[in-house]
Amino acid sequence: MEKTLPSIPAKRYFTIGEVSDLCGVKPHVLRYWEQEFTQLRPMKRRGNRRYYQHQEVLMIRRIRDLLYDQGFTISGARNKLHEIVQIERDKRRNGEVMLEGLDVLEASNSVLEDFEDSVDFVDSEPEDSDLPTGIAAQQRLQLVRRELFEIRDLLSPNF
Repeated sequence: MEKTLPSIPAKRYFTIGEVSDLCGVKPHVLRYWEQEFTQLRPMKRRGNRRYYQHQEVLMIRRIRDLLYDQGFTISGARNKLHEIVQIERDKRRNGEVMLEGLDVLEASNSVLEDFEDSVDFVDSEPEDSDLPTGIAAQQRLQLVRRELFEIRDLLSPNF
């Protein structure tokens, strides 16, 4: 019974009809899930029209998977979703990347060296640094990644 869902287009907002098509769920089910899952809060405009953002579409797909594919009850799915959100929040705080549905690729030293050569760092290491070039670049990237996740956490209302 599992059918593949279409890819999510690069749009800022989606109507309930679009989300229904993207997630394989009827609009009345989406409205019901808004009552059951506190994480799901679409923006409402004129005439109570709902507009979903990308992260909400991903959340709906996750809820659909828990309920329809994994067989959770509403209560069980609510608890599992809360647990998943907490795990992702902890991983973001630790600077780990969560890429849903994508394989994470490790950058080779040559790619990191190319990156380091193309960017001038204000507080770059002295030439006689104890750290090899690739490790220094990895540490800088890790620091930038952590800062970006912290900024995203501050800006994101759902996570």
